[in-house]
Amino acid sequence: MQVRGLLLLLALILLAATAEAGKNKKEKGKKDGSECEDWRWGPCVPNSKDCGLGYREGTCKDESKKLKCKIPCNWKKKFGADCKYKFESWGGCSAQTGVKTRSGILKKALYNAQCEEIVYVTKPCSSKIKSKSKAKKGKGKD
Repeated sequence: MQVRGLLLLLALILLAATAEAGKNKKEKGKKDGSECEDWRWGPCVPNSKDCGLGYREGTCKDESKKLKCKIPCNWKKKFGADCKYKFESWGGCSAQTGVKTRSGILKKALYNAQCEEIVYVTKPCSSKIKSKSKAKKGKGKD
């Protein structure tokens, strides 16, 4: 009877220890300890030039903090790095203007960014006609 009581006591101690360990993990997961939930984030500001690693500042009530961010070097500066669009195929070449046009519909706005719902982009028409790829040299059968 005493052995059974001792095993029950050990099981309770083990259960209490694992519950306490789980609680500590949850507290560690919350890095800054902030209770604020309504963060307002600014744009990603690159450390140098106009792309690459940088930071964005956030504010919530009296609190503020910085997060690391990255601006791809091929981003469309006109739209901002935090606005993600789904683009349709390029339209035909306009003989009058010499440019092709396509539109993009807003897919996602990151960090509460102010984004346009629909954007239009243009590019010059190619003067070259793309030919079909030729067989690679040295790779064919002799």
